[in-house]
Parts: sequence; structure tokens; C-alpha cells
Amino acid sequence: MKKKLLILLLLTVSYSAFAQNWHVVGNRIRTKWADEINPTSVLPEYPRPQMVRTAWQNLNGLWDYAITDTNQAYTASQGQILVPFAVESSLSGVGKAVSKDEALWYERSFRIPTEWKGKRIILHFGAVDWHAEVMVNNQSVGSHKGGYAPFSFDITPYLKPSGEQTLLVRVRDASDLTWQPRGKQSFQPKGIWYTAVTGIWQTVWIEPIASSHIESYYVVSDIDHARMNIEVDAVGMQKNDKLRVELLEGGIGYSAEKPSNKVLVRTDMTDGKAEINVPDMKTWSPQTPYLYGMRISIIRGKKTIDTVNGYTAMRKISKSTTKNIDGKPYHRMALNNENLFQLGPLDQGWWPDGLYTAPSDEALRFDIEKTKTWGFNMIRKHIKVEPARWFYWCDVLGMLVWQDMPSIGDHSYFRHHNGAGARGEALRQAMTNGWKTDEPTSGTDCDVPQEWKDNFYREWREIIHAVRPFQCVVVWVPFNEGWGQFDTKQVVDFTRSVDPTRLVNEASGGIYHYAGDILDTHHYPSPSMHAYDMNRINVLGEYGGIGYPEKGHLWQQGENWGYNGVKKSHEEVTATYLDFADMLKVFIRTGCSAAVYTQTTDVEAEVNGIMTYDRKVIKMDERKLRAANESIIGSME
Repeated sequence: MKKKLLILLLLTVSYSAFAQNWHVVGNRIRTKWADEINPTSVLPEYPRPQMVRTAWQNLNGLWDYAITDTNQAYTASQGQILVPFAVESSLSGVGKAVSKDEALWYERSFRIPTEWKGKRIILHFGAVDWHAEVMVNNQSVGSHKGGYAPFSFDITPYLKPSGEQTLLVRVRDASDLTWQPRGKQSFQPKGIWYTAVTGIWQTVWIEPIASSHIESYYVVSDIDHARMNIEVDAVGMQKNDKLRVELLEGGIGYSAEKPSNKVLVRTDMTDGKAEINVPDMKTWSPQTPYLYGMRISIIRGKKTIDTVNGYTAMRKISKSTTKNIDGKPYHRMALNNENLFQLGPLDQGWWPDGLYTAPSDEALRFDIEKTKTWGFNMIRKHIKVEPARWFYWCDVLGMLVWQDMPSIGDHSYFRHHNGAGARGEALRQAMTNGWKTDEPTSGTDCDVPQEWKDNFYREWREIIHAVRPFQCVVVWVPFNEGWGQFDTKQVVDFTRSVDPTRLVNEASGGIYHYAGDILDTHHYPSPSMHAYDMNRINVLGEYGGIGYPEKGHLWQQGENWGYNGVKKSHEEVTATYLDFADMLKVFIRTGCSAAVYTQTTDVEAEVNGIMTYDRKVIKMDERKLRAANESIIGSME
């Protein structure tokens, strides 16, 4: 016992010494949460809030790293990096870029707790951008391509019987110099394009599971009949095993980490499927975000082999028909069979210190809480996908979400990189389409190679599967403004085949093909509707962009901008927003069913956020902002 305590003490002292060497790099602005980071306890929260097991181990923290040529092997550490912050970020402690011809290496050791003996050990990655190859004890366990979806490996066969286990990860990322989905990342950030992000950017963790275990579950709510349809994917089931699902009493703010003990419904499933009636049904909405607890177990005789705790909600998103002031039919979005005008900010999800990664769970929640405080009821998550805990907070707080697919292209091949010499002829040809600003009904799709399409479909499927369990998500957006937009009708059909329960916004501000549920037009700075489809929901997918450069809270000096120029005071920003609100109400009366204001925060050179990039200053009168938003939402009859 004394020997074990001594080893633990030495490991703690050694790790603390490493932690003392870590510091935030660079002289950019940062959030208040950056100063609170403890390298020995980074993002310690359970990373999968909809499928909770009690035993797990967080692998976030300081890892060794190296940047080498692509064809060069890892030989020695070049320093330490704080995982899960991208290597380019200041919170990583590195702050270096990785080119398309380089590889980023991560290495650390870990131990398997003795009480996990006899279990399968699963290694989880929340997200790694973009191509990750994983090795345990010098043996390859697998690889993954895609910067936004979680993935995992069963590493049991590669583990030593005891002692230190070595984990090595190799990452390559060509960002905007190739066809991979990457959203607004760029090797040459400028204007609406931001610093490229490479490597591990969400939590890494391990958990023990039984050979017979629950892989995933999916719930589709049916509020019209007060029932849930549940599908469970279980592995290693034996004859006579029971797959049991229990619906638990929940509430507003429910957490699966502290599950309810009150069982409302209990049933054993057949072929992994069950339909359960919900007694005294309570629906989820932004006003009353009621969540039900769920417990799913594998029962063998009188023994429970595996259990996961989760949650879900009863809610319905649909299209309704009504008439405008001229008596013509048009369509609205209905939540739980009641028309609701959806109003929210364009949310980029970037941080001055962590880039793709919020510095803490509190910070992740903060943006959503402020959005709610300002009177919005929706967020459009813009060509980025957040960690599971972000969607969890939207579920808990009551925030509707439109989820974009990260773009594979941009609006102009000649944007940066000195033309064809740097970005390649194939990319130039693929990105030459007919998209024009504010003209959604004209233009042509991109002509992209089949390899690019296949990868897009694979990543989009993974993203939808990862995100669809969260009831806050109500709209899928596969394309943005024609950026890499291809085969639109086929992509809409694919999206519906993966998840037919949400609405599909085929191309927000992009090339419209009458394929999805929504016609989405963009207009800056003032709200305006340039097209109308009597058979679909008509929305204003982006407008606003009122700029104000807050001194002392800027990412850079000079070249800061907003779509409406830059204002001279908070009062002027607020007044302009209120003017836009009055304009928007006119379009609501003639058929507009939702609107997205640009944007939640400043991001790098953009100063058109309601908040500064460091989240320290609100650039509008919050009371007037909330009143205006409530008036907008309430103006739809």
C-alpha cells in the first residue's frame, strides 16, 4: 500500500512540474476563462451527456507533441501541448501552424485501473481535425477522417497486462488547400475566414465496457400520440438476454449523470425496438424545456450486464400552412403543432484563446445563456459542429438549433493563396459555379469529383448520427451560400434518409433547387426577402452584421469590419438593430418564418458581434435588444 501511494505521489509531483511549464502563448485577447485553466484538470466534465456510464477516465491534459514532415516518423518530443486545444491556439501552449505537408504527433502514457480488469477498454475521441491515425503500444489500432464527429476504438487487444500504456496519434490536415469539410478555416485568415485548426480539439477519454454492451440508442418522439419510438444498438447479446428500457421522471435542467429513481414506463425490447406510451406527456420547448430521463440495460438472468443513463424529450418540428395579409397560402415552422417564429444569431463557435474549443464548460454554456437572455429562441450553428455538451446545454436551457454541415469550398476560388499556383487546378475547376449573392433562384452547382462527394456523404452521415439524439436540433443545413454546393437534390434526399424527423434547409443563402423544406435567402445589412416559394417555408437565413470595434477587445488592430460598416457607439449599434427589427416585422406579415442575425460574437477581424470576441463587452443595450426580439417573435400570428 505504501509503495502504491509513493508511486502515485511521484506521478502527481512529476505531472505538476510539467503543468508549471505550460502557459498561454501569444499576446491576443482572451476570455476570462482562459485565466482559470488548470492543466491537470482540463474540461473534466463527462463528455457524452446523453449516454452516461459511471466508470471513465479523462485523458485531457499535457501530452508530448512534435511537428514533422508528412513522411517523417515520430522520434522525439518537441515540447508539450495542452489537449484538447488545437495546436494553433494560444491555450494549447504551442501556437504553431501545421502545413498540408506536415504531420502533427501527440504522445502520452496512461494506466488502466485495476478494477477495470476483464472489461473491454474503449478509447474515445470527441473530434480530431482532420485525418487521425491512432497507435497504442506501437501498434496501429485504426484511423479516422473527418474533423467534426466523434470516433472510438476498442484498444483491449493492444494493451499490456499491466503498467504504463503508450498512446500515439498522428494527424494531418490540409484545411482549405483541399476538398475536406472545414468550414471557415483558412491558412490565410482574413475577413470572414479564420485561423486554421489542426488536431485534437475535443475531449479524449477511455471507458470500460462489458463484451455485451449498448452501443447507441435513438428516440423519435410522437407528441400527436403521446409515445416514443426507441431503437437501441446492442452488441454481444446472448440468448435469453433482455434489453430493457426505462423512461424516468425528468424535469427542466435534467442531467443523466444524476438520474431519477422514479420509473414512469418500463419495457423489454424486441429486436432492439420498442414503442412506449408517455403518461401525462410534457413537451419540450424554449419556454419549458422538459427532459425525460432514460435508462437502458442488458439483463442476463438476475444480473445487469450493462447500463447507460440518458435523456430525451417530447417535441415535434413541422411545416404548417396559413395565409398572409393578401390571403395567399404560405408556410410556417411549427413547434409542437403551434406556429413559432424562429429568431436567432449566426453562431460561429470560435474563441480567441481556444479557437474551435471553448476554454471551459462554463464558457460553452455562457454563449447559449446570453443568447437566451437576449430574447432569441434559436441558434444557427454556422458551418461548424460543437461538442456534445454544447447540444446538451441547448436541450437543458431550451434553445432551438439549426445545424450546418461544414463547407467543402468557398465563394471564390481566387480568394487567397495566389490563385491556381497554390490551391490546385482541380480545386479551381470544382469551385467555379454560378452562385451570386442574394440570388438564390439562379446559379449552378459545383462539379466536384466523386471522391469529394463520397467523403462529404460519409462525414455528413457521421455528424447527423452524432447530433440527432439532441432534441434541440430542428433543421439540417447541408450547404451554405453555394460554397462547394453539389448535387443539391441528391444531398437533400440523403439527409432525409438519415434523419426524416427534421426540416431540411437545402442551401442557406445558396443555390435553390426546390428540393428541401425551406427557401433561405441572405441579405446584408438590412433584412430583405429576394425570393418566395409558395410550397415551402420562407426564411431570412442571414442579415445584419452591424459592426463596432470595441477598443481593448480587438483580435487585431486595423482591417476590422462589419457588413454595415462600423458604428461609433453602442447606442448607434442598438438603434440600427431596432430599425432592422421594424423592417423584419413587415416581412413576417408577408410570409417570412424565421430570421438569423449575424452574429453572436466578434470573430477575429469581424467586429459585427453582439458581444466582443473575448465575451467581455455587450455592444448593445441588452434590455432593448431583448424587448425587440420578443416583439419580433410575437409579431407572427
